[in-house]
Amino acid sequence: MKTRKLGRHDVGAIGFGAMSLGGMFGATDEATSLSALDAAWEAGITHFDTANIYGMGISETMIGTWLKTRGHSPVIATKAGIVDGTPRRIDNSEPYLRSELEASLKRLGRDHVDLFYIHRREADRPLEEVIGTLSRLIEEGKIGGYGLSEIAPATLRRAHAIHPCMAVQNEYSLWTRQPELGVIQACAELGTTFVAFSPLARGMLGETALAPPTDGFRGRNPRFTEPAFSRNTAKIESFRAFCRERGWTTSATALAWTLQKGDHILPIPGTRSAAHLRHWLAADEISFTAEDQARIDQLLPAGFAEGDRYGDHQLAGVERYC
Repeated sequence: MKTRKLGRHDVGAIGFGAMSLGGMFGATDEATSLSALDAAWEAGITHFDTANIYGMGISETMIGTWLKTRGHSPVIATKAGIVDGTPRRIDNSEPYLRSELEASLKRLGRDHVDLFYIHRREADRPLEEVIGTLSRLIEEGKIGGYGLSEIAPATLRRAHAIHPCMAVQNEYSLWTRQPELGVIQACAELGTTFVAFSPLARGMLGETALAPPTDGFRGRNPRFTEPAFSRNTAKIESFRAFCRERGWTTSATALAWTLQKGDHILPIPGTRSAAHLRHWLAADEISFTAEDQARIDQLLPAGFAEGDRYGDHQLAGVERYC
């Protein structure tokens, strides 16, 4: 697999998003998860992204087991800042971030992580205070660098001026294009890696059409509820047919589209299945002609998806800037 930069690290051009390992999109088990992680490593994926709330520690524990039993040394990223509950709230205080980081390190079986994200920004807490906390964690060797997630370009610029930001992680795919309105450009300008999460549209850009989701995460998401779900599925089916005509898998084509939007972009698709992972591993080898790109733009133009990408219950800490 080709490589890209993530801070000072050279990592596989495709990373691994480990949200699914926490059971967020359906039940999983240790053997299946370890098999998926093994397949990722064997394919040249060296950047693994998790968070404290993915299964309330299950994803990190699974990765910790994998690291302990395999002896690999990948680049590990995790996150904290979202406090689960009803309603969901955000806590970027130093005591909270420190305690959650220590718990993550214990589950991962590590004394540091390479990248630590603020999972969501706490709007009322001064950014200077938050970046100060992260800077101290870097100085102490607890984290190699810090990142920010679901933020606006202005927040990145302000944070980076206090201490260089290693990565910004926002949702970006063929059906979620907001980062093109400033965040991707700001990352390129500042030398910050843009990490694209959900680049396969939470499973919509897979090899077969999804059944109407019943899991708690997607089941209340406007894009996955009717009538938007059926309309979105029909639009993506035409793209799926185009991919078959070209001899590409749907997921690899969607990832290739993301990769070709900038050398500083690092997509992190996720899966619980080694078989599904293999569908998208050739993404960094696909090269679009001008005709291919025009056809994709015709089939799935910017803004084609119906419905908001989050329900109101999921919007805490998401910065909107357009």
